[in-house]
Amino acid sequence: MLTLQVIRRELQGEVVLLTLAHAEGLELPAFRAGAHIDLHLSDELVRPYSLCGDPQDRQHYQLGILKDRQSQGGSLAVHALREGDAITVSEPRNLFALDDTAAHSLLIGGGIGITPMLAMAAELHAAGRSFSLHYCARARGQAAFLPQLETGPYGGQVRLWFSDEQRLDLDAVLSDVPPGTHVYVCGPTRLMEAVNERALHHGYSAQQIHQECFSAEVQTTGEAFEVVAAASGITVKVLEDQTIVEALAQAGLKVTVSCKQGICGSCLTDVLAGEPDHRDSYLTDEEKADGDQILLCCSRAKCGRLVIDL
Repeated sequence: MLTLQVIRRELQGEVVLLTLAHAEGLELPAFRAGAHIDLHLSDELVRPYSLCGDPQDRQHYQLGILKDRQSQGGSLAVHALREGDAITVSEPRNLFALDDTAAHSLLIGGGIGITPMLAMAAELHAAGRSFSLHYCARARGQAAFLPQLETGPYGGQVRLWFSDEQRLDLDAVLSDVPPGTHVYVCGPTRLMEAVNERALHHGYSAQQIHQECFSAEVQTTGEAFEVVAAASGITVKVLEDQTIVEALAQAGLKVTVSCKQGICGSCLTDVLAGEPDHRDSYLTDEEKADGDQILLCCSRAKCGRLVIDL
């Protein structure tokens, strides 16, 4: 864990851009584009946010966070931060890294999903690698980071799409690229589903399509089952309307969670026995089929008894 200081706070519409640094000017742990950090906003409130700054900058972490009107407290707590405030963060973790073998990288960011794309564009530009970046938003007045995108060092590789001017033409964007292109998308679920569907239609393999969710609708209820935390010697019953995390907490075993939607992987745990009922967006289809890992915040069991390494 790191304790950093908010050294700059800038508001761009409903997006707050925070720059974090070590109070003593020490170098920060390195990261690659696509990484995120967890912000510990209180003892109970931990949220992951993508790093949007240049990975070559070892002095600062930059985050862009939208004020979400339906927030459960995370974005509102972030927007309440002021310059000079101290905050505890995790070291960077990367679930959305660039593929170094790609002949060309096609970056598509929708709304606040542009944040990881900014770091990707900076990394690709610095490495002299081929890429293009497409940013779509409802309207120009609601879009953040426009000066950086339009006049930055890679401005010539950026295309902006606004729904009230010209909508994103996915078929054209996915077709007008070299062979061996990998596509990266982050944004609303509808955008990511559309990119995935059209990319497969145009002949992209599943391995060439990369996406990161900021939120996901997840159904966590189901039939009751038993969970044995083998290392802790605790056995609990997970009720129909409970998550495994909630049942374990009632027995005094606290599990670190962040997104609570099966996205970030912070509660990933090994399965020693039993069959998981995967509800997450984090594990691949192959990993789910293996059945030896589970996201405790949302997934359940297809059997009466699940044994986990906790």
